[in-house]
Amino acid sequence: MNYVKKCDKCQRFTEGHKAPPKRLHSVTSPWPFYKWRIDILGPFPITPGQVKFLIVAIDYFTKWIEAESTSIISSKRIRSFLWKRIICRFGIPAELVSDNGTQFESCVTTEFYEGLKIKQLFALVEHPQSNGLAVAANKVLWSYHTTPHSTTNETPFRLTFGTKVMIPVEIGEPSPRTALFAPGENEDELRENLDMLQEIREIAHVREYAVKARVARKYDQTVIPRSFKLHELVLRKITQRAYSNKLPPIWEGPFRVIEEVGRGAYYLECLDGKKVSRTWKATALQIYYS
Repeated sequence: MNYVKKCDKCQRFTEGHKAPPKRLHSVTSPWPFYKWRIDILGPFPITPGQVKFLIVAIDYFTKWIEAESTSIISSKRIRSFLWKRIICRFGIPAELVSDNGTQFESCVTTEFYEGLKIKQLFALVEHPQSNGLAVAANKVLWSYHTTPHSTTNETPFRLTFGTKVMIPVEIGEPSPRTALFAPGENEDELRENLDMLQEIREIAHVREYAVKARVARKYDQTVIPRSFKLHELVLRKITQRAYSNKLPPIWEGPFRVIEEVGRGAYYLECLDGKKVSRTWKATALQIYYS
């Protein structure tokens, strides 16, 4: 039994655990524009002006998205995007979440955050692939901003600006809002919308919390607790396997666990002592028996 358990080939090709090792931790924001997530997407096919990257920021509360195309992704470009598209439009956020890319870890970005008292948070990265959801969201930005979100039951546009957006169909086909529009009463109606905005946001926040709590309860029922000790040898799941090989191994390594950073994320090092730069979650690791 021990011989089979320690078989190197068997460990590299086995499917591993399916159940999650840790409970679900939902990310919430107490009010609009308090916490943003920023990502860099690309490179994409080059367009005129050598533009091939996309900087995307998403507000955790309203789900509002700000996006801007760019030809370079330097720290100064990130700083310019944050100042122009986030701070000058929505105020100074309390927290900004990003991966630990060089553009976000540089002195330029760090000093910019410190000068505005913005708390810099790094997401625990399991693997370096770009966020596919953010790419899809950019393709349908208008629809995303004007469609009620499943967790808040409100559109990002209304939670951001306090009023319902004028959609293209209302231009060709009269709606009650356009048919009954009275210029003299418009200012009072907009003022009423702003008075109701705080209540709408509070209801959306409560609804989002309830939805995430319900999802977490269902998710936690499937959890089988699993953790790794310091200096323990582990295998890491291969996230990009060569398509030319029909039967590639599923796991690579072994690596040594050198630090646990919380919520099932670990820093690893190679057996020669070289540290792996990114954190890896327990879902992508399994014990290596030698």
